[in-house]
Amino acid sequence: MNDINKKYFEVNKDTWDKKVGIHSKSEFYDVEGFLKGKTSLNNYELEELGDVKGKTLLHLQCHFGQDTLSFSRLGAKCTGIDLSSEGIKQAKLLNDELGLDAIFIESNLYDVPKNVDGKFDVVFTSYGVIGWLPDLKTWGEIISRKLKSGGVFYLIEFHPIVWMFDFLQTPPKLTYPYLQSEAIYEEYKGTYTNKDADIISKEYGWNHGLGEVITALTDAGLQIEFLHEFEKSPYNSFPEMDKTEDGMYVLKENQRMFPLLYSIRAIKK
Repeated sequence: MNDINKKYFEVNKDTWDKKVGIHSKSEFYDVEGFLKGKTSLNNYELEELGDVKGKTLLHLQCHFGQDTLSFSRLGAKCTGIDLSSEGIKQAKLLNDELGLDAIFIESNLYDVPKNVDGKFDVVFTSYGVIGWLPDLKTWGEIISRKLKSGGVFYLIEFHPIVWMFDFLQTPPKLTYPYLQSEAIYEEYKGTYTNKDADIISKEYGWNHGLGEVITALTDAGLQIEFLHEFEKSPYNSFPEMDKTEDGMYVLKENQRMFPLLYSIRAIKK
């Protein structure tokens, strides 16, 4: 990791450490409902990843662990990693409160090979993860390295077209290139769970096109089973989205010109 990226990660870690306390109390994450048995997983990942019972699962960039623990409830033996020390601390508290056996490790994604032992049946990552990573080639290699032969990698993520918009403007403005290697810096009040929260979010991110994501995985020896794109999202990402009968969100009909999400399932041969 070069010194510039190290500085970026330090800024991001500080912001995410501050976000955890806000997010864990938010309606968005609904920890109270989660503790009573509500899953944090959405239908896309539940249906496309399939049965995880009895499988070992590594969750990359797990925030404060709700999805990891949701997989534990489904019978997987889970390990979650995140660069936020506060996130990992909260994840361990939830794990203990629920009486589950997930393991949580504070780690930058690029340090996973030295911080996480063993190989896994499943590597999982989801919703707002790719954009925090400057180097997808190494990301793909780490995923491959942590998968057993025949293991499954599953990603569901916001579509790269979505990341071309500046959400600090209303309405969001098409601002950033689809292919951009330089870091994008944003500074704003609040977080995505509460725009009025008493926090100044300072964030460095990177845009990655679908071709870059796919190439990173295939170059690392993974075989793509599918790439799906979706116009419905579980998250109300844009202003004035329409809610569908199944509780999802779509862009207004006259704006529905690009997908909101994509998913990839790949196998290590």
